[in-house]
Amino acid sequence: MRRLLILFAVCAAGQFGAVTGAPADNAAAFKQCRSCHQVGANAKNGVGPHLNGLFGRRAGSVEGARYSDDMVRSGQNGLRWTAETLDQYLQDPRKLISRTLMSFRGLKSAEDRAAVIAYLRTFSDKPSDIPEAAPTASTTSHDPALNPDILAIQGDTEYGEYLAGECVSCHQASGADNGIPSIVGWPTDIFVTAMHAYRNKSRTHPVMRMIAAPLNNEEIASLAAYFKSLKNH
Repeated sequence: MRRLLILFAVCAAGQFGAVTGAPADNAAAFKQCRSCHQVGANAKNGVGPHLNGLFGRRAGSVEGARYSDDMVRSGQNGLRWTAETLDQYLQDPRKLISRTLMSFRGLKSAEDRAAVIAYLRTFSDKPSDIPEAAPTASTTSHDPALNPDILAIQGDTEYGEYLAGECVSCHQASGADNGIPSIVGWPTDIFVTAMHAYRNKSRTHPVMRMIAAPLNNEEIASLAAYFKSLKNH
């Protein structure tokens, strides 16, 4: 029922869709990425994942590539690579994914980012036809920090199971991902922070706000404890 509905849904055909740049210039802008990423014919994973078919791809999902837990978790939460999410990531990788393995400090030039994005777009199949995820929760890079006392609350797992009936109508207790990302085994601090963000309306998904609004701190902590205790089947 919660925070994993963090879909960074954006329109790749918006302001970034107009980026055309000269192909040679776009390829030149990508040169600084080549030490870690391959793209094009016979591209393979290297220090970072290959970037073929990047547009519309779930973050942290290339088989055999090495990712941080945060990157994988963001993908499970709904983060997909679009022109806008790539622009955010390229500008400051750690602002979007706090514990990314990518050591690159970011491209501060909007023109350079646009050139790289335009170049990568050419290696995705029919990129203009890739549907974006349906909007759920608009989000900034970080949820507001919580009082440590709230994060320290020890939830009651059994009570959390009792409260979770509405959650598991969408999010499978088995850990299955049937179009709605799994929240099984998620760290309690991340779960609690996200639920409070919905309750405090810093995340905008209307259903999640409705679900989180009546929950008190102990109930949120108990739900977090319950889902943390589950294992993927």
